[in-house]
Amino acid sequence: MITNTHDLAGKVVLVTGGNRGIGRAISLALANAGADIAINYHSRESEAGHVKSQVESCGRRCITVRADVSVAADVSRMVQCVEEELGAVSILVNNAGIARPQSLEEITEKDWNQIIDVNLKSVFLVTQAVLPRMRATKWGRIINLSSAAVQLGGIIGPHYTASKAGVLGLTHSYASLLAKEGITVNAVAPALIETDMIAGNPQARPERIPAGRFGTVEEVAEAVVMLARNGYITGQTINVNGGLYMS
Repeated sequence: MITNTHDLAGKVVLVTGGNRGIGRAISLALANAGADIAINYHSRESEAGHVKSQVESCGRRCITVRADVSVAADVSRMVQCVEEELGAVSILVNNAGIARPQSLEEITEKDWNQIIDVNLKSVFLVTQAVLPRMRATKWGRIINLSSAAVQLGGIIGPHYTASKAGVLGLTHSYASLLAKEGITVNAVAPALIETDMIAGNPQARPERIPAGRFGTVEEVAEAVVMLARNGYITGQTINVNGGLYMS
């Protein structure tokens, strides 16, 4: 069966960190599938505006919302803004994250707290904020960005790996609790995708990947769109890693 290219028409998507890198590709891919997009960003407003223009050129509605997704008050304001401007969020992509490559000796409590807040606490806060409307309509898709670092240790540091492992724990818990309510919850675990996140890290080398190259942001976005369309896949981790980890 051929999939309708606009089969997500009428759905409202919130992409955290949707202004650049993987988040930008996800925003555009879901817009091309017919959805209206809310792009969250923390800084780089001009980048968010550029993505907004690209989404609108697809014929979709789009807004940009500045918010620190690790802060509950900001998250509440952001979700309220999206609901007022576009409608209830039916697809949430928890993409916002930071990576700070550090040696074991360099990692401080402050580093740990910041990574956990942005990469893990934000997933909890934003998910909790959008769930009431999803549960009321008995339909929702929650897609969380994790990392192959969870499976392999990674090249950034234990603080980053722990934060992304926590994302998988949240994914499994929400998936099991919401399975009977028409809401699926899944994770995507990329490895060495060609973004700013791996730039400048000497350990990020394409020869580490069996496929022999870095992945593209579009390849990650394709997995997200698939999960947004599918109502029977839940509690799963989709590995987009060029064969680095095989499950």
